[in-house]
Amino acid sequence: MLSIDPQLRTESYVRTQRKGLNSLRVVVIGGGTGLSTLLKGLKRYVLQAREQAAEDAPQISELSAVVTVSDDGGSSGRLRKELNMLPPGDIRNCIVALSEDEALLSRLFQHRFAKGEGLEGHNFGNLFLAALTSITSDFSEAVRLSSEILVTRGHIYPATTSSVELEALMQDGSRVRGETRITASKGRIKELFLVPPDVQPLPQTLEAIAAADVITIGPGSLFTSLIPNLLVQGIASAISHSSALKVYICNLMTQANESLGLSAADHIRALNQHAQTDRLFHYALVNQAPLSAELAAKYTLEGATPIMADLEAVESLGVVPVIGDYLEEAGVARHATDRVARDLLQLANDWHRAA
Repeated sequence: MLSIDPQLRTESYVRTQRKGLNSLRVVVIGGGTGLSTLLKGLKRYVLQAREQAAEDAPQISELSAVVTVSDDGGSSGRLRKELNMLPPGDIRNCIVALSEDEALLSRLFQHRFAKGEGLEGHNFGNLFLAALTSITSDFSEAVRLSSEILVTRGHIYPATTSSVELEALMQDGSRVRGETRITASKGRIKELFLVPPDVQPLPQTLEAIAAADVITIGPGSLFTSLIPNLLVQGIASAISHSSALKVYICNLMTQANESLGLSAADHIRALNQHAQTDRLFHYALVNQAPLSAELAAKYTLEGATPIMADLEAVESLGVVPVIGDYLEEAGVARHATDRVARDLLQLANDWHRAA
């Protein structure tokens, strides 16, 4: 296992700069708040934002996000049913995270209407994407145009432009259809499926994966944010055949209705299983910082606990754990996006320098 200390981190960056390695092409895969949190940290290293990063920091020449599109609840679910469009919620969060003026756009795009017939409960950002989809008749084009309009520092690709549902096979043999029902289910999930099963990714997604220097999966809900991306035809195979460094960014907490009792190694096993490979990742970033007693008590009431960092079990899967302080508390447990991005990029630079 590895633990990256600040002194080594700085020395590594300086050595990398002196050797003149090319900047990195990074592809991040996931959904929910986990993906947008990671993007906030990584965007500081994109070339056009370099003036905001330290002089000895690495560079990202191209940053791409592949985002799950299986949400069927809330504002996204309503728009999906009423307008026959893909759910925009996770895409919206990524656009905000990558935008130049994140503070203003976060307030605007995350604004939820509190009243108004037909408007109540909707986010402005969701309606913005719905309007562009109506104008262009193409959700992926609406996402591209939104990114241009809002001057984002990366590309955002829906995992597929086909309408899909999730179906879970539970340990007791029953099946549960739909993301909202799966999340609310009390049973243990054995396997996840897409319905229909043969949906295709965007060509740009496969091109980005093929050209990537770094590919990450996580953080995010295991069965409703991460695995659905791997079930889209061609994505898991493209990742497996890529020569990129592949890193799993481990979640901080279990989720009562998705991953209760699952350890870090259990998460990796589930991702391997659904990608149909023995080893999807080279490394895993695993948090070692403890929760405060107050926040731990709050999560206990929700039936959630910190994910067990079973490092020997992770290593037995052929994955090298990188342990660090990746926890940030702000009423909830969130990844410390700056520290995660910094360690991820240092790891990538070391990997490619040694190759």
